[in-house]
Amino acid sequence: MSQDKIWLSSPHMGGNERKFVTEAFDTNWVAPLGPNVNGFEQDLASYQGEDTHVAALSSGTAAIHLALIQCGVVAGDEVICQSFTFCGSINPIMYQGATPILVDSELDTWNICPIHLEEAIKDRIAKGVKPKAIVAVHLYGMPYKVDAVQVVAQKYDIPVVEDSAEALGSTYKGQKCGTFGRFGILSFNGNKIITTSGGGAMVCNSPEDKKQTVFLATQAREEAVHYEHTTVGYNYRLSNISAGIGRGQMEVLDKHIGLRRNMHDFYVEQFKNIEGVSVFSEPSLDYFSNHWLSAILIDPSKTNGITREDLRHAFAKADIESRPLWKPMHLQPIFKDAPYYGDKVSEELFNNGLCLPSGSNLMDSDRGRIEKVIFNVFND
Repeated sequence: MSQDKIWLSSPHMGGNERKFVTEAFDTNWVAPLGPNVNGFEQDLASYQGEDTHVAALSSGTAAIHLALIQCGVVAGDEVICQSFTFCGSINPIMYQGATPILVDSELDTWNICPIHLEEAIKDRIAKGVKPKAIVAVHLYGMPYKVDAVQVVAQKYDIPVVEDSAEALGSTYKGQKCGTFGRFGILSFNGNKIITTSGGGAMVCNSPEDKKQTVFLATQAREEAVHYEHTTVGYNYRLSNISAGIGRGQMEVLDKHIGLRRNMHDFYVEQFKNIEGVSVFSEPSLDYFSNHWLSAILIDPSKTNGITREDLRHAFAKADIESRPLWKPMHLQPIFKDAPYYGDKVSEELFNNGLCLPSGSNLMDSDRGRIEKVIFNVFND
């Protein structure tokens, strides 16, 4: 009898999503506005904390794009972005005709290195171009070194666009990720900790910023009885149907975070006696990760030659999905000519790291299958 595939991170419905979606159909609110959009934005703002204002958008990538526009990024500008990330963090820089300046990670959080960040800023200024913005990412749900990055950003008066696409519910010193930067970015793609099928949001610090975000996301239509446009706009608003899914998902968000963190603890237990394998974990109590994806590093020099690929292939043979860590952007063909500052930290992470099944909907039977593969690989 065939077994179901164990996915890396599959959608996990809470049950009430259907109620909000049905309501939208029953009331004919199927446009990119309506009660679910308003309710979802309010739910997110309440969750993120006091004095936040949220605009629901079609994707996290769209949110980064609108954030860069509002930071004044135009063709010919430069924007710093950590290299070790998904392409959605960096593509919007290209949308604006700007140049990405790529910065390496540090080993504590796998996120942008504050030392190399300042090195990049100093060198770009010396070359005559001060970067317009910094895109910093909370990778796999792990907060970046917020205090250290903010010190550098404030020193040079450069706004931070905080990519929290993978970090909804994560905190740094008790404050929610997505609330530290000039703008915060959230994603609700199908594989995220909660999903709207496809979607994202912009976390703003003022009602004015939210108003401008919504304006740009709805084709920049001016207030007039006819269609009046004085600037370029975009079709980036979230639909009322998708927002209905989001409202139901918000009801189970904290539960899903707990379940993801339990999966991280499961892996800590599995690998605790295996020399050469380390589970990606918070560097101190200041950090609280939602552990959207659990990940490990494998050092073949300490595992009798067992590599990341050996484990990945063994999982694949058992119909269990796993995935190498993000390939750094400075190694991607499209960004090979972009300036890069750092060492080889992100390259080593990519070469030796593996993302493991982390879904909040995994069962004890799934964990049993995962445990069996791990045992067989490291005890063969």
